[in-house]
Amino acid sequence: MQTVATGNFAVILAKKQLKISEVARRTGISRTTLTNLYYNKSGAISFDVLGRLCEFLDCNVGDLVTYEGGAAS
Repeated sequence: MQTVATGNFAVILAKKQLKISEVARRTGISRTTLTNLYYNKSGAISFDVLGRLCEFLDCNVGDLVTYEGGAAS
């Protein structure tokens, strides 16, 4: 079974009516990183970025990233 991690960053920004540029300015996270997260083009995300986003957006990691897949082998 294939495992998939899906980012919910775009949905959260839409609900909070925030723009990538504002998040970048207020968190110090690069626009490139945020744009990749927004379009689910990011292969990896650092714990530092996750922490800053969770703090800024007042959410948990599970709100930003949804994991779907089979059991670990």
